[in-house]
Amino acid sequence: MSMKPMHLLVAAVLAAAIAGVGWWLWQQREPPYLPPPPAKLETPAAPPSQLPKYPVPQQEARPLPPLGASDPTMADALRTLFGAQALERFFNLEDLVRHVVATVDNLPREQVAVRLNPVKPVGGLVTTQGRDASLVLAPENSKRYAAHVRALELVDAKQLAAIYFHFYPLFQQAYVELGYPNGHFNDRLVEVIDHLLEAPEPKGPIRLTTPKVLHEFADPELESLSAGRKVMVRIGDENAARVKAKLRELRAAVVRGPAP
Repeated sequence: MSMKPMHLLVAAVLAAAIAGVGWWLWQQREPPYLPPPPAKLETPAAPPSQLPKYPVPQQEARPLPPLGASDPTMADALRTLFGAQALERFFNLEDLVRHVVATVDNLPREQVAVRLNPVKPVGGLVTTQGRDASLVLAPENSKRYAAHVRALELVDAKQLAAIYFHFYPLFQQAYVELGYPNGHFNDRLVEVIDHLLEAPEPKGPIRLTTPKVLHEFADPELESLSAGRKVMVRIGDENAARVKAKLRELRAAVVRGPAP
């Protein structure tokens, strides 16, 4: 299992933020012409097993770009709000919503496909100390994640949630396309946040081994963790505490919904 960088975790928290800046830009200009939506058909109520555990609040009707054509709107919004330099540094914008959904869905699994990550990886190499049986993750390795952790802390969870809810139909469509016709992406998002919050917090040096080329955790229990929980361990105690604090804020915001 390779030492995958923190962009897996950043994707979980920034999923709504990426969509949200598109919503902000949408309100600052006249939207392009979109044909009126088809008449809404009455559908039977879903059985209890298919109802969302964490329903998304009803949103004011506002045109959204089609899922397959939403990248330009997202790119323009990110560039307008964060500038071209930050856009280039942090984000992969191709098929953005689908990649966010796929990455969030895979965080509790063993592996996450690098090609689907919406956020660019942390630069540099894993910093270690010692060698062979004394090889450990160096304390200064946590500094590699400083910019990404800071980016998470700057996100206003309540505002992010309101924006995320507005763009939710695109995320839900991508989740259905991923193979969950009866699933609800917001339920999965909350489930993944809970999974990350339960990541272990090992004390003391974290021993590593290098059976081939890439580093692995020497502790079998740590090595058997999901991709998302491995990130939480790898970034260090202080960074993990800051990330978990933001995840708790985001969870509260997406479960309660925006204020009336």
